[in-house]
Amino acid sequence: MQWMMRLRGLWGIHKSFHSFHPAPRKLCCQSSSGVRVPKWNDHDTPEEFNFASYVLDYWAQMEKEGKRGSEIALWWMNSQGEEVKWSFRELTELTRRTANVFTQACGLQQGDYLALILPRVPEWWLVTVGCIRTGIVFMPGTTQLTDKDIMYRLQESKAKAIVTTDTLAPKVDSVASECPALKTKLLVSDHSCEGWLDFRSLIRSASPNHTCVKSKTSDPMVIFFTSGTTGFPKMAKHSHGLALRSCLSSSRKVLQLKTSDVLWCMSDPGWILAVVGCLFEPWAAGSTLFIHHLPQIDPKVIVQMLFKYPITQFLAAPGIYRMILQQKFANLRFPTLEHCSTGGEALLPEEHEQWRQQTGLSLHELYGQSETGLTCGVSQGMSIKLGSMGKAISPFDIQIIDDKGNILPPNTEGNIGIRMKPTRPAGLFICYENNPEKTAEVECGDFYNTRDRAIMDAEGYLWFLGRDDDIINASGYRIGPSEVENALTEHPAVAESAVVGSPDPKRGEVVKAFIVLTQEFLSHDKDQLTKELQQHVKSVTAPYKYPRKVEFVPELPKTITGKIKRNDLRKKEFGGM
Repeated sequence: MQWMMRLRGLWGIHKSFHSFHPAPRKLCCQSSSGVRVPKWNDHDTPEEFNFASYVLDYWAQMEKEGKRGSEIALWWMNSQGEEVKWSFRELTELTRRTANVFTQACGLQQGDYLALILPRVPEWWLVTVGCIRTGIVFMPGTTQLTDKDIMYRLQESKAKAIVTTDTLAPKVDSVASECPALKTKLLVSDHSCEGWLDFRSLIRSASPNHTCVKSKTSDPMVIFFTSGTTGFPKMAKHSHGLALRSCLSSSRKVLQLKTSDVLWCMSDPGWILAVVGCLFEPWAAGSTLFIHHLPQIDPKVIVQMLFKYPITQFLAAPGIYRMILQQKFANLRFPTLEHCSTGGEALLPEEHEQWRQQTGLSLHELYGQSETGLTCGVSQGMSIKLGSMGKAISPFDIQIIDDKGNILPPNTEGNIGIRMKPTRPAGLFICYENNPEKTAEVECGDFYNTRDRAIMDAEGYLWFLGRDDDIINASGYRIGPSEVENALTEHPAVAESAVVGSPDPKRGEVVKAFIVLTQEFLSHDKDQLTKELQQHVKSVTAPYKYPRKVEFVPELPKTITGKIKRNDLRKKEFGGM
């Protein structure tokens, strides 16, 4: 990490972070050099948009002209005491260097695909913004991917490049021969690896001058692999409209971030919330993004950071709030924290109340999908209805619909639908790449059918009821049951299996497997077999997907056509709810 500290010499040491300076209140102000961030209307989508040039370069220019102090854009640290602080000027120059690495050293072009599998390290932001500058489509992934997961992503996307760490490099090398499109492997590490380009060395030698592509708002920008209950993960492709959406006035009202705010978003870098909450949302507002590397979630470290650093907004999965509450800290009155947001699963009303009593702050629910980004939420100043995930965020028009796309009356259970006709709103995914059939399946009349079940009251508040596709949400990780079932089936002990979510006090849900054993394994020790099956799933799929609970059953509930009735098993786990 010392290389990043040495790079600061390229710009000189800036003033202390704690010396805040006035900054423009609106992004639409004009500078003497003509740099301007347009005032985007919620419903008028500009033909061209690029977050790097329209937003980040704007803040960098404001710093250069002395119209904005050198507040920190990215404030990163780890448990070893290493710390990185980049202003927007520094971030702009580093990402221009990154863009040149991609186009010159790697020979990548606009429209090429790049797989990005990094933990919470500063290079993750250099790669994402460097891709945006060049029009390269980046594809984030969690570092818990297995070699099979990586191979599938590289083969399905025909990615020409990958950026990862020395920990995952052997997994990539083990499958690279089966991924003919992969031409460039970039390594983020202090150590070299044969066959891999040294990303940090390339950054140091790259030119800081780069002209950003003139991307259309409708041009592809990023792809997220989203789990499903059947088949392999789908590739949800987003345009630059996803970034534009964080700049729209209605979207800005959700978190109401200011240039003086310090936001800590704890999303895993592999998910869409990291791209939205750790990049677009804070930097559209000119705020500081705070990141702790934190490879393992530790509530004690999180609380320590909230006391020690001037964090004003905190965004984390419900499971993290739950872990903090379960530690029974004597004091949770954080000195600078003003706003807390959460999303991804439900928190119990008593947990909401417990957090409010101990911190003096309410928890504001958010909701979204890999296909949509932030869809609805409880904005600051909005009345909170416990259990509700808030109201639709414009320009999304959200309705509760039936399976044919008809709008249902208030307080009626149905699917959450987002209107996409006659005009497709900014931020809604383009399609499932290479899968027109799956894309067509979620087009329901004039709506995109999220397949999430909910009700909406007369005031527009939404209550989430369940996942139509049985996706399991464990500590913010979305897990498709079929992925786990397929892994279990590879073991000779498993005749059949069904996987569902099971309630858990720490994680909200955990993976539970109902297993019918083959004849030769019926007499085996069940405790030992459970451990063996858990280890087997860890070895063939991502470690976080293994079943923490296993129940051996003589048979599985099925329909007359032989389809497993997962919903019956889920109801059993949740007490018939």
